[in-house]
Amino acid sequence: MKKWFTALLLIWLCVLTTFAQDSLTNITGSSYRFSVVKQWDALPIQSQDRSLTCWSFSALSLFESELIRKGKGKHKLSEMFVVRNAYIGKGDMYVRMGGQHSLAGGGAFHDIPWVLNRHGMVPHEVYEGLHYGMKTHNHTEMDRVLKAMADAVTDSPQKTLTPAWRRAFTKVVDEYLGPVPESFSYMGKTYTPRTFASFLDLNTADYISLTSFTHHPFYQPFVIEVPDNWAMAQSYNLPLNEFTEVMEHAILNGYTFAWGADISEKGFDHKKGLAIVPAHDSMVKVTGQDGRVFDASHSAQRAGIAFYQPMPELTITQDLRQQAFDAQETTDDHGMHVTGLVTDQNGKKYYLVKNSWGTQYNECGGYLYASTAYMQYKTINIMVHKEALPKAIKKKLQL
Repeated sequence: MKKWFTALLLIWLCVLTTFAQDSLTNITGSSYRFSVVKQWDALPIQSQDRSLTCWSFSALSLFESELIRKGKGKHKLSEMFVVRNAYIGKGDMYVRMGGQHSLAGGGAFHDIPWVLNRHGMVPHEVYEGLHYGMKTHNHTEMDRVLKAMADAVTDSPQKTLTPAWRRAFTKVVDEYLGPVPESFSYMGKTYTPRTFASFLDLNTADYISLTSFTHHPFYQPFVIEVPDNWAMAQSYNLPLNEFTEVMEHAILNGYTFAWGADISEKGFDHKKGLAIVPAHDSMVKVTGQDGRVFDASHSAQRAGIAFYQPMPELTITQDLRQQAFDAQETTDDHGMHVTGLVTDQNGKKYYLVKNSWGTQYNECGGYLYASTAYMQYKTINIMVHKEALPKAIKKKLQL
């Protein structure tokens, strides 16, 4: 009983840091100690369960924090409303491209503005997306059914397609996630999805995607070549030092950002709440293999000295980052929400990251600490309010 109480107390202390400014804590069983530099409001941790919808959970979490920052209050928005409308958009694009495009549960941060501008928004309580009878999100069957349906359309010997396939595709999505209500009551008022979006007053043009790669010119936008970027949206390209500057400047000046990253590295451990790039492979050991959907019972097990005390990390350069992307060692794995900045006992900086894998299998209440080196090395892109950029960088991008 005493051991259980001690373990629960340590976890509680870790969770407390997630919500308290200027506090100090450690990761259970390690000598890591973190001091909060800046931390901004976010709604409670959610779980995407067995779905590939991290992009919706993380980007919507960003917009929920933006509503708080803008004085609009706390509003839990519907991830599955976004997923529902984006999937219909993906299906249309897939057929238009003759099946030579992405059609899966994955997506990108800019799918939220895409949906907001075309379909509006609804609160989570209005649309939970569990129309298929389960209590948690599991899109395995739906993903396979929709892909097979779209393939049947694109592979059809019929030369001219009818409009019926779009209606049928939409009905299948709605059978799984639920039909969208034409109107609904929320906080004593009646809204439609479009009037609720107007109430939120989120100007999607204010939110931009940033990245840092050398195979495209700096200070110009380009389409990042990852499958989940089905809408072919563009990201502004910055040199690595300025990309790093933007991330820190945003947090220090009251903004959070959505973070798209590769999480297949040995140094990424959701359970321990750490994302680091140890200088030597001998500092970590990985047993097993991770799946794309987090599953604690089937995920890789990580161990090594780097998870128990701060160790030297790899120095990340622009070339090293590019090489990892070109070799497809850095892939578009996961979307998260960065809500703060902390330092360890040696003064090294880490970003406080809100994940969407629930709280059960994480020692820090569903959050993790990502080192600056990890952010530099494994970030695909971020989405942030354009006013979060330093003035000099904003000018270079002509924003």
